Amino acid sequence: MKHNLKITFVILAMFLITQFIGLYVINHYSIQGNLLPYGMETPRIENNSDFYTSFFPSIIIAFIFAIVLLILLTRFNLGFVLKLWFFVVVLIALGIFLTSFFPNQKYISYIVLIFALPLAIIKVYKRNFLIHNATELVIYPSVAAVFVPLLNFWTIIILLILISIYDMWAVWHSGIMQKMAKYQINELKIFSGFFIPYISKKVRMGLKKLSKSELKHKKIKVNVAILGGGDIIFPIITAGVMFVQFGFLHALFVIIGAALGLSYLLFFAEKKKFYPAMPFITAGIFLGIIVSMLIL
Repeated sequence: MKHNLKITFVILAMFLITQFIGLYVINHYSIQGNLLPYGMETPRIENNSDFYTSFFPSIIIAFIFAIVLLILLTRFNLGFVLKLWFFVVVLIALGIFLTSFFPNQKYISYIVLIFALPLAIIKVYKRNFLIHNATELVIYPSVAAVFVPLLNFWTIIILLILISIYDMWAVWHSGIMQKMAKYQINELKIFSGFFIPYISKKVRMGLKKLSKSELKHKKIKVNVAILGGGDIIFPIITAGVMFVQFGFLHALFVIIGAALGLSYLLFFAEKKKFYPAMPFITAGIFLGIIVSMLIL
């Protein structure tokens, strides 16, 4: 097991909570038909041929561009640009989420920024892991709500396969994922994903034996459990696409399958080793889709 049982269940619980929040946000914007705020409403696709020949390739190119840009900013140590990028995304995502609670209220999308702004500042420019993780629960559902209308069943399947292949290459071959994660955590003091620091039972037992004066000079080894943002958002997008096209129960099977895939990884992964989560999550998603198609 990669982490202790308590931390493993915390990660899984956070993963499931954000998936269901995703369904709520996607239902509000994509199914109930409320417009996305800040001019982010997605274009309508008139026919499938246009979608597959021009629109879907542009989505893939946009993802590649974003990944390359992130790598370049990390490579040239342009931390201030990355922090500003994170800040803008966090602020808009929080605004999208908060706006969903006040449908059809004039100017509400701008009013909620009064509440979103301090959260975004603390998250990006301060270091508070409680605010970080609390905001992560709603940021990815909001971002997913932007992408769900742009995709359909087959395009999300293709996207999951491509992302899983990239994840395996980035973790097992190039090591770029580990480098980017360490750069974000150690240099930028931020991380795009769940971030849970904890002390092992062995260390805790050792600390109990020390006096207060000894504790002041003691270096404490802190373990960190992380789950990257991509591992969170792609299951939400997939569940959202299934929700829109086939209904809630199909989306529910996707979430269950994704959670099973992540559970397998967390329970059987070895300590101090890096693993690409998306191949396991994607396998679980595909299992959930197949089961839902067979029984529903």
